[in-house]
Amino acid sequence: MEISIKELFAKSKNYSSKWKKYFDVYDENLNHYRGKNITFVEIGIFNGGSLKVWKEFFGPESRIIGIDINEECRKFEEKGIEVHIGNQSDPAFWDTFFDKVGNVDVILDDGGHTNLDQIMTTVKCVNRINDGGMLIVEDTHTSYMRLYNSKNSFSFVNFAKKIIDDINYTAHESVFGKKGNKHNFNFSLNKYIYSTHFYESIVIFKIDRSKTFENTMFNNSGLNHNIQDLTWVGNELNITGIKKLINNLRFFRLRRLKRFFVKKANNKILKRFFL
Repeated sequence: MEISIKELFAKSKNYSSKWKKYFDVYDENLNHYRGKNITFVEIGIFNGGSLKVWKEFFGPESRIIGIDINEECRKFEEKGIEVHIGNQSDPAFWDTFFDKVGNVDVILDDGGHTNLDQIMTTVKCVNRINDGGMLIVEDTHTSYMRLYNSKNSFSFVNFAKKIIDDINYTAHESVFGKKGNKHNFNFSLNKYIYSTHFYESIVIFKIDRSKTFENTMFNNSGLNHNIQDLTWVGNELNITGIKKLINNLRFFRLRRLKRFFVKKANNKILKRFFL
């Protein structure tokens, strides 16, 4: 039986600290890379407590690369483990880094944790991750700490929320209605990211260009029973009284009015879930 990542961290000769919930996230997302020929990059070496851990975890076929801004961290370089010194907030560093090492499979960002660090790393790294790979950004609770953010609205978590919209804009344009409500961001990563996973203090972007195409409907050739679609009927439960009045009048404009009252009543119910 393979030793768990938590056990490996516990017995590491060099000091390292991790929030306890992170180990389940590692197991869930990284176990299938074990024993494979992958390139794994960890940003944030600090005391070097995790580089050997990752090498043992992924196995002898893996290429482990550590990145830190502190020159002292070069001391942790050894056979099978590379160390690169640079500033993760500097776009020029990433250009130079990928020119040297090529594309990679997994990047774990445990670096500076500021909004500039985390966002710039995502922006510069996503397109250099191989299909089937991922970017794991740790300690995203710093998005809620003023010290780590140049502006709260530009926090990494808010940036990650934008990625949710970005991914969903790959849906077919018919989903967005006749008025052309489909929106494309000026800056988009939806040609690379096909899935985003949120955990407490961790965000994961999964990369696969083959899965980021515009979505289309697939219909089989089975029998169509022409069952009536009653989607909107269920949403009218909060306007029972006015619904009867409007239905009796049977004017098209009043049906629009009914939809207005449905949305207004439902928004009143839903608002508390967004506070």
